[in-house]
Amino acid sequence: MANYQFYRGTTLGTTLQETLDEMISRNQLTEQAASKVLSEFDRSINEALDKRIHKKVHFSGKLNTYRFCDNVWTLILQDYSIKESTPGQHNTGTATPQTSTGAKIKIVACDAKSGQQS
Repeated sequence: MANYQFYRGTTLGTTLQETLDEMISRNQLTEQAASKVLSEFDRSINEALDKRIHKKVHFSGKLNTYRFCDNVWTLILQDYSIKESTPGQHNTGTATPQTSTGAKIKIVACDAKSGQQS
């Protein structure tokens, strides 16, 4: 699986980047070491999401915009609804799936099996 930098934009990723920048400015860490830490973060977060998340998500809405560039799909839905469920939940009648709705959502995805961002 390829390691993408997509998750550096999350709260966790930006906080890590800020901390590394501060350590570099105080000469506590070299830029090369900080780059290695960020690469390990990219690898770890992608692996964790691939191996540990076992939810299925079904979404619907009005497709406003779609784009396929560099093997990455970007979809923008308006008036969307997202329904999530966990494995084993189907046909059991035990837990109620969570549903979210909203005015607009942007989905960025690609095929993790082909080594692309997921």
